[in-house]
Amino acid sequence: MTNLPEPARVVQLPDGTHVYADQLPAAYAGPQVVHQHIHQAAPDRTVQRMALGSGVGAGAVAAGVYFGPLLVGVLTAIAANIAMLAFLALILAWGVHTVVKSTGSTEGAAAVKNARRRLARRRRR
Repeated sequence: MTNLPEPARVVQLPDGTHVYADQLPAAYAGPQVVHQHIHQAAPDRTVQRMALGSGVGAGAVAAGVYFGPLLVGVLTAIAANIAMLAFLALILAWGVHTVVKSTGSTEGAAAVKNARRRLARRRRR
């Protein structure tokens, strides 16, 4: 009768209790050490793992975790301010150019025309 399931095995533990053999606690195999290379770490943890691997303490790693994103945010805000100032300078320069061009005299227009002729002559040579 090979088609019948095997009978459950019962084991008596040292304290005298009986348990099924498939419910026995697993034997302790020692500490589980996972060997993971630095390039396999998540991108946000690579720097921390490098720091811990080089002997830097956990406080420095915690500071990196805290101040890293903070530094990125500050640099982004500074870049946005500089971009806004550059845009403002561009608008002001365009405004000054427009005002000077519209209020220019006929002498200024003649000087521009003369400079263009000279530039055209130089290009022909």
